[in-house]
Amino acid sequence: MAFRKALKHTAMVGGGAVATVFGLSQLIEYRKTQARLAHVAAEAELRVPFADEFPSRQAQLAALQNTEEFDVLVVGGGATGAGCALDAVTRNLKTALVERSDFSSGTSSRSTKLLHGGVRYLQKAIMQLDYEQYMMVKEALHERANLLEIAPHLSAPLPIMLPVYKWWQLPYYWAGIKMYDLVAGAQCLKSSYVLSKAKALEHFPMLKKDKLVGAIVYYDGQHNDARMNLAIALSAVRYGAAVANYTEVMHLLKTKDPQSGQEKVCGARCRDVITGHEFDVKAKCVINATGPFTDSLRKMDNQETKNICQPSAGVHIVIPGYYRYLRNPLKGRFVGISKA
Repeated sequence: MAFRKALKHTAMVGGGAVATVFGLSQLIEYRKTQARLAHVAAEAELRVPFADEFPSRQAQLAALQNTEEFDVLVVGGGATGAGCALDAVTRNLKTALVERSDFSSGTSSRSTKLLHGGVRYLQKAIMQLDYEQYMMVKEALHERANLLEIAPHLSAPLPIMLPVYKWWQLPYYWAGIKMYDLVAGAQCLKSSYVLSKAKALEHFPMLKKDKLVGAIVYYDGQHNDARMNLAIALSAVRYGAAVANYTEVMHLLKTKDPQSGQEKVCGARCRDVITGHEFDVKAKCVINATGPFTDSLRKMDNQETKNICQPSAGVHIVIPGYYRYLRNPLKGRFVGISKA
């Protein structure tokens, strides 16, 4: 009875969700097509020089010191900072980026390495009819496809197996994962499928055998986050941005706004961590891309400003590949294990 009830519930939810997802997908694809056409038209108008060779760090430091004023100064050389720099310089903005350590030395090299849309967010979107959650999943899946296309040397599809220990969960999870495939549309990496108990144990012999019903396999992406970060930073350099690692911001430069009479940030005092040499970098706009150190830079502008960043941490355990996915006995959740 429980199985039939779950199956009926799954069919009802799945049917309504399919119709909703299909309609939303068509609308979003239309809007994205229009956006692509607009992007192509804009790209035809804009031609940004692309350097064949990388300048040395000394040349980059010289550019930072000798440029009278940049349009944009990005503080932080992680994924966000490098992305901001690349976006700005390809819009023909005079761009600079400084990083006090090395590129991707912080959070950007400590991710799960996954390129995923978020299966659990899709579940919330369907169950709670949350359009924003749906849009987030749709956009994430679109970006997953982009990264797999533009950086095949740094990313690849990754099969993920979800063990199932109750009969009613098999059709329920299967319907949810199929929705995930449907939302991805033409950008679906590979269709999900069901494995029998025997096949699941054949692939993952370390799984708990007791009450195992089977498994569901679906596909997401995986990438080298640190090298991707570096590739983005180097791309910004080749488009003309002045980018320097081991360059620390000591304090922000300020000037009075002639209209309001209030002080505004106009650059930063920087220090070459290797040599200790200090210099000023003037900029019309300063972007704070320092991740967990966001509040430290904000307090350089105003010591009395309240903290807005609440650091959090996750744990990634690297063990031999044959463990792969284990059930967490404490919380009943699945813990992803990266292959060593």
